[in-house]
Amino acid sequence: MSVSVKNVTKIYGKQRALDNVSFEINTGQVVGLLGPNGAGKSTLMKIISCFIPQNEGKVSVCGFDTLSQSLEVRRNVGYLPEHNPLYPDMFVKEYLQFVGGIYLSAKEAAKRADTMITLTGLTPEYKKKIGALSKGYRQRVGIAQALIHDPAVLILDEPTSGLDPNQLVEIRALIKSIGKHKTVILSTHIMQEVEAICNRVIIINKGKIVADDDTGMLRQKAKPVHEITVEFDGKIDAKWLQDIPTVSKVIHHSGNTWKVNYSGDDDVRKAVFTMAVSHNIAVLSMQKEESRLEDVFQLLTQG
Repeated sequence: MSVSVKNVTKIYGKQRALDNVSFEINTGQVVGLLGPNGAGKSTLMKIISCFIPQNEGKVSVCGFDTLSQSLEVRRNVGYLPEHNPLYPDMFVKEYLQFVGGIYLSAKEAAKRADTMITLTGLTPEYKKKIGALSKGYRQRVGIAQALIHDPAVLILDEPTSGLDPNQLVEIRALIKSIGKHKTVILSTHIMQEVEAICNRVIIINKGKIVADDDTGMLRQKAKPVHEITVEFDGKIDAKWLQDIPTVSKVIHHSGNTWKVNYSGDDDVRKAVFTMAVSHNIAVLSMQKEESRLEDVFQLLTQG
């Protein structure tokens, strides 16, 4: 068991930032840690990485207790905070060797720096100063420093914040690759990111865990979505769609594309296709909307 959290409570004054939180994470899992601002995510990550102690409960990483064996825990945890704390005047390789030297001998740190440069795709930029790098490459340096000592557990707080679409794809692919061999805890507000990377989601609200499941099972907890998007090859009259018995609402999207809301459990697509044929109109595309992780998040954290 890589990470074990049992009945953990953290109190700041009169506020319970975490309230009796429990979960376990195995090696090879990429777990999305979700929750509104102030839900307790950052507090939980800081407790796991030994930055702050809990008031109650027990946390262990790779079998080591965060309170009584904090040095062993730190050896097994790599942490990238939301605000990536880099030294802009240091060269990439120089910085990685410097961080590696905290954990390893100078020779081993140099070797690990070279490995991390290759693993995180920093080869084209490793001779530059960190301050001259793009946001995407600075994030790569942050991930490289978190991995420099080859930890079993990697904790990432908003690792793709501010990246452009190309950088997003690259960093997500890197995290997913790392997650095949390590335990990764990923905190983010981007639902698409969770669906693209994570195989499990833990949702925290007001210091308590309100959901803990794989992404597919969580989507099923949302209210069923009764909507289709259909594109015809010509103009249609909205009344044709409205006359279908189960259709509750018709919205013109653009051109010859319409959104159709319907009631009941019966799929309306067959009736829409039949309607189109009866008016000599072809259906170019028809897609049924699916429940989204965002819908589940809102359902569990609102109010």
